[in-house]
Amino acid sequence: MTAETADLTDQHPAPVPTARPPLIQAAEGRSINSGVSPWLGPLAMVTTQDLALPLWFRAIVVEGRQWLPEQGPVLLAPTHKARWDALLLPHAAGRRVTGRDCRFMVTLDEMRGLQGWLLRRLGCFAVNQARPSLASLRHAVDLLAGGEWLVLFPEGRIRRDGQEPLRLQQGLARLAGLAAGRGVEVPVLPVGIAYSHPVPRPCDRAAVCIGAPMRLGAAGRERAVAFTAELAAAMAALEARASSLVLPGAGD
Repeated sequence: MTAETADLTDQHPAPVPTARPPLIQAAEGRSINSGVSPWLGPLAMVTTQDLALPLWFRAIVVEGRQWLPEQGPVLLAPTHKARWDALLLPHAAGRRVTGRDCRFMVTLDEMRGLQGWLLRRLGCFAVNQARPSLASLRHAVDLLAGGEWLVLFPEGRIRRDGQEPLRLQQGLARLAGLAAGRGVEVPVLPVGIAYSHPVPRPCDRAAVCIGAPMRLGAAGRERAVAFTAELAAAMAALEARASSLVLPGAGD
């Protein structure tokens, strides 16, 4: 069983990856490995992109790749529907498409034990979205200043019920504001993800829809709140579009 990947936009040439900042110490007391392991990264790519996704999904549809910039930092802001999201995003916007690694900002709970050991070596790092530490945010800004692509799930949790409205936390807007204060203007790309079932099943369809870049603009709390609301609306619209692409008979 193989997955038929439908890319509805043209791909662009992959830019040269930028240098990464050195190892730093997070406020939570854990070191953050800011790089991707040169041996574990390719192995994980083969395992997830060539084995796990094709074996589980009948088709994966990607829309909006034209919005992925050819250079510079990016903040990807996807809806969070399932753990498969973390595999679909590199499929839609990762190294094989853009030449860039998707660096995930994950919750503190995700970074414990063997899983945490693995995630750190794949370039992930922890952040408490409800009360992000200054050290974690500074590390994220350093990565953005180095031209990295960061993935942050603004909802902070998996939301399986499509009828439940999106409720975003303020961490992404705060991060974009800190980056702007450092002179790093970061486009925020909203992303909608959907599956044929709330809990993805074998032979399901999956869809990833990437939206036009958004920018925080003016600093300040009021603007951050307004930007978060605008981002939520864009993500909801993209999720609705993605949902239409995984309906029975869609693309058949």
